[in-house]
Amino acid sequence: MGQKVNPISFRLPLNRDWRSRWFAGRREFGELLQEDLMIRAYIRKRLAAAGIPRMIIERASNRVRVVLYTSRPGIVIGRRGIEIDRLREELADKTGREVFIDVKEIKVPEIEAELVAQNIALQLQHRVSFRRAMKKAVTAAMDRGAQGIKVTCAGRLGGAEMSRSEGYKQGKIPLHTLRAEIDYGFAEARTTYGTIGVKAWIFKGERLTEKKGPKDGVDAQKGQAQEMPPRK
Repeated sequence: MGQKVNPISFRLPLNRDWRSRWFAGRREFGELLQEDLMIRAYIRKRLAAAGIPRMIIERASNRVRVVLYTSRPGIVIGRRGIEIDRLREELADKTGREVFIDVKEIKVPEIEAELVAQNIALQLQHRVSFRRAMKKAVTAAMDRGAQGIKVTCAGRLGGAEMSRSEGYKQGKIPLHTLRAEIDYGFAEARTTYGTIGVKAWIFKGERLTEKKGPKDGVDAQKGQAQEMPPRK
């Protein structure tokens, strides 16, 4: 079966949340959506070395709150908070709104799918073997507690004239299990031979617990044990 659905959006009603948390009318929605895209693109370009896998944008009247999840908070904050104040002023000038920025550190970047994909793409740009980069990422994720990981690279791998895709997988990746916490990330490597796409899926365990019914031989309403009928 083709994997055409983003695993994160596929699980939004159950164990995922939106990354843009605001509501707007029909007239304002398009403008605010374009503003969100501009904010995300600007931060990713300006803080490319900070390792930012995701951003959450919240709005209230004329205020915008941006929550940055990063593996290198020191680069985002800067010495004595200079960098984050400068970023706040730049976003306020571009949007014309009051901007607040929160920074949250990612403790284990090896099991963050977006960071894994970005790391592999960066190594491909530095002419590291794609097989070596993928194997290293898979091993590091499994060592840091991931229950399963799958990575794929697609494009002119190794400078070949015909593009192809290759991947590595370890552990289990239950993509069709909705209670499974699947993290998905995508990145692009701009090489001299062309663009190589990198995808990563990481299984971190199950978040939703199954509903436990009454035990065998126990009445759920009375809470008393009942005699089991003999088997025929």
